[in-house]
Amino acid sequence: MDNGAKVIEAAGARRRYGGGFEAVRGVSFSVGRGELFALLGTNGAGKTSTLELLEGLARPSDGTVRVLGRDPHTERALVRPRTGVMLQEGGFPAELTVAETARMWAGCVSGARPRQEALDLVGLGGKSGVRVRQLSGGERRRLDLALALLGRPQVLFLDEPTTGLDPEGRHHTWELVRALRAEGTTVLLTTHYLEEAEALADRLAIMRQGRIVALGTPAEVTGARPARITFDLPPDRHPGDLPPLPQIGVLRHELRDGRMVLHTDRLQHTLTALLRWAEQARFPLDRLDARTASLEEAFLAIAGDTADDLAPDTAAERAGR
Repeated sequence: MDNGAKVIEAAGARRRYGGGFEAVRGVSFSVGRGELFALLGTNGAGKTSTLELLEGLARPSDGTVRVLGRDPHTERALVRPRTGVMLQEGGFPAELTVAETARMWAGCVSGARPRQEALDLVGLGGKSGVRVRQLSGGERRRLDLALALLGRPQVLFLDEPTTGLDPEGRHHTWELVRALRAEGTTVLLTTHYLEEAEALADRLAIMRQGRIVALGTPAEVTGARPARITFDLPPDRHPGDLPPLPQIGVLRHELRDGRMVLHTDRLQHTLTALLRWAEQARFPLDRLDARTASLEEAFLAIAGDTADDLAPDTAAERAGR
């Protein structure tokens, strides 16, 4: 991955629709060559609207976007042959076979790879003669991906690529995307599967109400949230029997169905102090579990913030930018 070469750039990008609704509100980020960048957010956060600006399907209302150093809208003829796009819905003719669909699409792509090769990459090699209408939802998504790969793209846009796939198909797609990235393809991904983003992304951004409110590596974004230590509290004990929790770095605590939950931003320090105290006090810490925050926990805390006018810079810094 060569982060020095910015392949995708957005600077203060905005997108307004008729009636004045602003779906994208001053988004700025960049993606380096060979990097996989995930754009996350709840429904309506502005992910697809941002993606469409970068794909050249719409012009920013304000700000700029660049792909491979060019404006993807006004210089679409130069940018499009070097990019692959997988939309949420392919919209292919239902009566065409898989092979016919690939042949039709290859006619629109310069330097297309062999159609069978593209179908084999996504596990549809044995479905060439099947009509599109006979494919399952997951198979249609795999066909969408195959067509996005026909032109051997330098930049690949994937909008919810594994929706409808079973676990095996999802993991196969992950391996394919990793292989493409290893070959130098730059990938911009949107997904609702946080496990997918955590497994694949070099960096990610979380959007809320058209703004980026967290930006960084998965570890940086999750590291900004408190870690958690849990253990069973014996029936004859209560939280007051524990050592003074603030003194060992506990930010807050609660008792859930007999499980003591401690939240800390100093996991090693708090855990070490707790274990030493428990050894000396002969206090059992049954089913002890200590872990950093998951991306899901960070996402829910960040994307679900109730502040309607959250300032993007403040929010991103608070979330770990």
